[in-house]
Amino acid sequence: MISVLVVDDQILIRAGLAALIRAAPGFEVVGEAADGDEAIALAVRLRPRVVLMDIRMPGLDGAAATARILAECRPAPRVLVLTTFDLDEYIYAALRAGASGFLLKETPPERLLSAIRTVADGDTLLAPSITRRLVEAYVPPARPERPPPELAPLTARETEILRLVGTGRSNAAIAQALFVSEGTVKTHLARLMSKLELSSRAQVVVTAYETGLIVPGHRDP
Repeated sequence: MISVLVVDDQILIRAGLAALIRAAPGFEVVGEAADGDEAIALAVRLRPRVVLMDIRMPGLDGAAATARILAECRPAPRVLVLTTFDLDEYIYAALRAGASGFLLKETPPERLLSAIRTVADGDTLLAPSITRRLVEAYVPPARPERPPPELAPLTARETEILRLVGTGRSNAAIAQALFVSEGTVKTHLARLMSKLELSSRAQVVVTAYETGLIVPGHRDP
């Protein structure tokens, strides 16, 4: 069973989402929260596998709640963000905090359930083009230090893989470019994420931009 915590400040939307998920085989709704603070408290206590997180809420918004949940919950749940907008600074903040993806609230029910399964399995629900569009729209200017001090713990190979992930390449494409196995890429990626305390592939992309490894507007050949 995939346990889900539903977070939305609008009671009708929250109740509708919870009812939809409860009715689907293989899912259980372990709790419902009306704001970010309640979401954090319930996530810590109930330890859901997936948090379905509204992004714009009064008080503590979904991005800030995502950061707190991923920092305070062990094991950390996967966070799937719901929004009425397909591009805004709230989504970028949530991805930066470690959210595994986002969906529009107009998403059909079957697509929502599929998305919950996807992130529960550890995958990221973001096409590389969408990730890059978000990051390039909201990433702050990179600092001029070379090499970036944040990347000091990484080996040269790990830094290169970080850069290639930032360009939107899949593990298979990176393996082909570096003439190594896909398993080797996964190992290096897992190590660099551990060293930099990153919890999602989207965070890896954000880090590649914010440290200046990727320049907004750049396209790898």
